Amino acid sequence: MTDKPVEIKEEKEAVEDKPKKNELVALLKDIVSIVAFYLIFTTFAWGAFHIPSGSMEPTLEVGDRIFVSKFTYGYNRYSYYFDPDFISEDKVFSGNPERGDVVVFTLPHRGGDDFIKRVIGLPGDRIQMREGRLYINGKMVQRTFIRDVNYTNYQGSDKRVKEYEEILPDGVKHRIYEATDRGPYDNTPVFVVPQDHYFMMGDNRDGSSDSRNISNMGPIHQKFIVGEADITTFSLYDCDQGKDVGCLGFIPYGRFFNIIH
Repeated sequence: MTDKPVEIKEEKEAVEDKPKKNELVALLKDIVSIVAFYLIFTTFAWGAFHIPSGSMEPTLEVGDRIFVSKFTYGYNRYSYYFDPDFISEDKVFSGNPERGDVVVFTLPHRGGDDFIKRVIGLPGDRIQMREGRLYINGKMVQRTFIRDVNYTNYQGSDKRVKEYEEILPDGVKHRIYEATDRGPYDNTPVFVVPQDHYFMMGDNRDGSSDSRNISNMGPIHQKFIVGEADITTFSLYDCDQGKDVGCLGFIPYGRFFNIIH
C-alpha cells in the first residue's frame, strides 16, 4: 500500500511533461517558419535596407529604413545574402533601370558593400559636370532653386547647402543639395556610359562619392544592381539636425512610409 501513491505520482508527472514538450516543438516550428518567410520575402520580394550616410539627402535621410523591390530588375547571385558563388551573375526575369530610379547596388571589389544612388546616365549617354551643373548628352539639366538649408549632419558638423529641384531629360523631378558649384566632382571630363552600365549619382552632390569617382566606383554594371528603392518604412533619423522634418519628440514621424521618388 505504501508504494502505490508513489507510482501514481510518477505517472502524473510524465503526463504533465508531454504538453510542455509539445509547446516547445510548436514554438520552434513557429520561429523556423517566421525566419523562412523573412528570408524568402527579403530575397525575392522586398529587401530591407538602412541608410548609413548622407549621400542621398534630401531624398533619404541618415537612419531611414527602406524597402527595396528586388523583382523590378530581376535576380542573380547578388539578390541573395552573402552572394553565393554557386548562383550565376546572369539575371533572370531581368528589367532595365530607368533614368531617375533610386537603386541599391553592390560592389564585390569593395567587400560586397551595398550602396544607394540615383540613375543619372543610361548606356551610351555622355555625362559631364561643369561648374556644378549636370550635362547629359551635351544639354544642361534644368534645376530650380528652392531654399537655403542650414542643419547639423549625422557627424555633428554644421552644413549650409542650397536645395534645388532638378528635372532630368525624361521628366523625373527630384530634390538635390549643393554646398558649392566648385567641389571636387563639380568639373569633370565627359563620361561615356558603357553598354550594360549605369551612371549613378547621389542627390547630395557635394557629399557623395559616386560614378564621378572613376577609380573608386565608376559606372555600375547591371549585374550588380540589387533593386529599386520603393518606400521608407520607419526611421531613426536624429530630430536634432534642424531640418524641416516632422518630429514628435525624438520620433521622426515625417520620415515614415514615404514613397521614394
